[in-house]
Amino acid sequence: MANQLPVKVVAVEERIWSGEAEMLVARTTEGEIGVLPGHAPLLGLLKEPSQVRVKLAGGEQLTYDVSGGFLSIDADGVTVLAESAVPATPESH
Repeated sequence: MANQLPVKVVAVEERIWSGEAEMLVARTTEGEIGVLPGHAPLLGLLKEPSQVRVKLAGGEQLTYDVSGGFLSIDADGVTVLAESAVPATPESH
């Protein structure tokens, strides 16, 4: 099995999702970024509004509409800390 990336998607008031993923894709104010296991440390400001996509093993993908916040990548994985984060609806993809 390939290396997994620990991911946390957190809104101001609650943890939205956490688990192991193959990849995370987010849009920052500097552009879209794909995060794989072993990514260099980074702190990025999330573009407003945008989406965060979490790609799981087996091809499943979780998509969240996020507003505000930032993306933090360190040795422990990646954390998305947003002002608000909700599961995306099919219309918003």
